[in-house]
Amino acid sequence: MSRQCQISKKKGRSANNVSHSKRRTKRRQEANIQTIRVADPITGVIKKIKVCTRVLKTITRKGLKSVLKKNNATI
Repeated sequence: MSRQCQISKKKGRSANNVSHSKRRTKRRQEANIQTIRVADPITGVIKKIKVCTRVLKTITRKGLKSVLKKNNATI
């Protein structure tokens, strides 16, 4: 599975390393993806999902069901 948030679909992007002499070389900036265990709101089965830390904070505040509804996502 890719390094992508399963709820918000956030993933890495390309950026540049810049040296002291201002030479630029390509690199990747990966999203901060964490694996968490959550109970599926419909079936109650515990599943592992990969989410970014921004979504994890929102789940903690608002709850999984409302976050899934807002992002039109399913587990």
